[in-house]
Amino acid sequence: MTASTTAFYPIGTPGVAWGATEKAQWLSRQSRQRSYMDEVVSAIERLRARFDVVEYGHIAYGDDAYPLFAVKSREWDDALPIALVTGGVHGYETSGVHGALRFLDRHADDYAGRINLLVAPCISPWAYERIHRWNANAIDPNRSFRANSPAAESAALMQLVEPLGARVAVHVDLHETTDTDETEFRPALAARDGKPFEPDGVPDGFYVVDDSEHPQPAFQEAVINAVAQVTHIAPSDANGQIIGSPVVAPGVIRYPLRKLGLCAGLTDARYKTTTEVYPDSPRATPEQCNAAQAAAVCAALDFVLDRP
Repeated sequence: MTASTTAFYPIGTPGVAWGATEKAQWLSRQSRQRSYMDEVVSAIERLRARFDVVEYGHIAYGDDAYPLFAVKSREWDDALPIALVTGGVHGYETSGVHGALRFLDRHADDYAGRINLLVAPCISPWAYERIHRWNANAIDPNRSFRANSPAAESAALMQLVEPLGARVAVHVDLHETTDTDETEFRPALAARDGKPFEPDGVPDGFYVVDDSEHPQPAFQEAVINAVAQVTHIAPSDANGQIIGSPVVAPGVIRYPLRKLGLCAGLTDARYKTTTEVYPDSPRATPEQCNAAQAAAVCAALDFVLDRP
């Protein structure tokens, strides 16, 4: 059998993109495994005494409805630059969500009066509850930050951020690369699109994705150096790559962020990065992963604030 005709996923026909029937079958296999309200919204509510909390959208799939929240600096000053922090674009990437919340709780006060903070900790709550990459329509929100977005989660964040314009100086988008990327999510993507599945490795450690169209190597290096104090940095593979992309510096690869519709390409910020931790590593704990995400945010903000 050729790669295109070998069954590698339990839904669909190899080589044929999914239609409505296959997407419905996929959806029927998804189940709630944790609570957005109990684990995320409750933490946001505890921050209301120190920050402004904005409900910027509402997501509904059938009987499931979710308010979308962003946390803002209480003493917002239009004369200051803006730092955007996003997590949970992929709901299953747990430390993206809880790393953003950790930053708010433990570190954000250090930046009061220096930079405006806008933090959206969990952009895709349906997927957070189901520990999944896609939304209920089998759409990846992190390929959907573009005009007429097919993902309601992405469209809502775009609407929130659009009025801020060029004042966004830095954007840190918090992600994970997990073992299930290789065992579930990449096979599902290939099956959905009617393409062959090509196995790849999962890097053991933290790395970042720079913008190939506007690279900022010193900025990425500052993030890597800070996180290296918390957890280990992913090495390149035998081909000098991480997830199929050339390593341009220790722990750094590059993507065309806006062209791919990625969350980190959402703004015109000069400094932007996508973080990736590896929670399945025997060398890292959930606590380390959350701390690494928070350290990355702090390093990014410190780098920007140290420059005119």
